[in-house]
Amino acid sequence: MPFFLEPDEILKNLKINDEMNACEFGCGYGAFSMSLAKKLSKGRVFGLDVQEERLSALHDKARSIQKINNFFPIQCNLENENDSAIKKNFLDIVLIPNVLYQSKDKCAIINEASRILKRQGQLLIIDWQKNPYNHSIEITDKNDVKAMASQAGLSFKKEIPATEWHYGLLFTK
Repeated sequence: MPFFLEPDEILKNLKINDEMNACEFGCGYGAFSMSLAKKLSKGRVFGLDVQEERLSALHDKARSIQKINNFFPIQCNLENENDSAIKKNFLDIVLIPNVLYQSKDKCAIINEASRILKRQGQLLIIDWQKNPYNHSIEITDKNDVKAMASQAGLSFKKEIPATEWHYGLLFTK
């Protein structure tokens, strides 16, 4: 398996139709957001990140380079309750790729995902399961993630392949 995540391959594990609305938490450079925006041609995709510069660059890339008009950036801190400003029970899909390992309040992030997901909505959490670097990163055990998601009202569905360095956990509301 590759070291880097392959969004199109990973998204094959979700039930997707082109009218759904989705969101990527910590979208950074938007690998998942852009892939989702192409698949959800009649829906909306929100990219959430704390860094305004990345969001601005990603928005420009979506519009001018990739000709994507259904991507909407939102600057927010997902550890702050309701900071995303997305309506409750609005989204069909929420992705949280490589965010939890760098978060202080992992429960708050998972709670926000649960809040904005529709009933039967899908939450995919991808995070590190091995440390590929020499410096320290805080690996969040997948069983701890399952417990946090359960406390947020989410049901574990299955583990999906990501890379040998990452786990992927799929939940529904």
